[in-house]
Amino acid sequence: MQKHNFSAGPCVLPKEVLKKASEAIIDFNGLGLSLVEISHRSKDFVEVMETARSLALELLGLEGKGYKALFLQGGASTEFLMVAYNLLEKKAGYLNTGTWADKAIKEAKYFGEVVEVGSSKDENFKYIPNGYVVPEDLDYLHLTSNNTIFGTQIKKFPKVNMPLVCDMSSDIFSRELDFSRFDLIYAGAQKNMGPAGTTLVVVKEEILGKVTRQIPSMLDYKVHIAKDSMFNTPAVFPVYVTMLTLQWLKDLGGISAIEEINNKKAQLIYSEIDLNPVFEGYANKEDRSNMNATFNLTDAQLKEEFDAMCKDAGINGINGHRSVGGYRASMYNALTLESVGVLVDVMSEMERKG
Repeated sequence: MQKHNFSAGPCVLPKEVLKKASEAIIDFNGLGLSLVEISHRSKDFVEVMETARSLALELLGLEGKGYKALFLQGGASTEFLMVAYNLLEKKAGYLNTGTWADKAIKEAKYFGEVVEVGSSKDENFKYIPNGYVVPEDLDYLHLTSNNTIFGTQIKKFPKVNMPLVCDMSSDIFSRELDFSRFDLIYAGAQKNMGPAGTTLVVVKEEILGKVTRQIPSMLDYKVHIAKDSMFNTPAVFPVYVTMLTLQWLKDLGGISAIEEINNKKAQLIYSEIDLNPVFEGYANKEDRSNMNATFNLTDAQLKEEFDAMCKDAGINGINGHRSVGGYRASMYNALTLESVGVLVDVMSEMERKG
């Protein structure tokens, strides 16, 4: 039976990417050696790293604009720490839109004053704050573009006069934005790029080197830039799979092409949620995420039946996070429109049975 993977992470990946990756595990580039056996400083892997970094900048439209792409380790959770270590001298601003923003705030407080410029905690993060005021004396403003747990997504980014930092872990490469408005972007690979184990950081070099503190080498962006993401042994396999995924996206037509598909997937499921009396959406309509649709049954007694129908249809990873409950359909780039259609058909069948 075909599986339809709506897991919030690790993400679904294109079948052709998985095929190439599996072949590289056995024999990489005809070397008679596995990808995970060769030296990370060998010509063959250095080419992989360079291609992955180049593709990231190309797809984001940031080539030749003073940015560097890095593939680091420790996930977005380490970036919560590294951003503040490298950029926070006195005071930083954070928009609190969910669990991951909350965790980023906690880490930043070790390095200086943190101002929450806005928060949606009062309604369990079901909306994106707007109309908030950003103080002029911040070292940077930090945002989280998409919130996997609560199913919200920032649709309009503020214009500010300080460095703009964004955690894009769960929606990077999914929609067209003017990425040059951001000075630092980071994203764990396991939401929309590849397997867990590497983290993409795209940083404008001119914002670095401004803090007076000493930064440990492993946490210093400038060190990683100087060493081309090779200061320590990189996560070889995740970087390779990410490279394949970025190439797949480029061949598809880039971010504009995948955004069109993602819009269709989101429209299909949200239309069903809104029209079907058996279900109700969680996030405010104007702030709904195109990556993570969160919804609940209007009658909790139907849960056992709906879960069984999903299982029979090959639907995987649809349970909501414990903070919200209900269901969450994660529709990352590689999830097909067909898979979303299967879920919508099951939801429609629930209504007919009722």
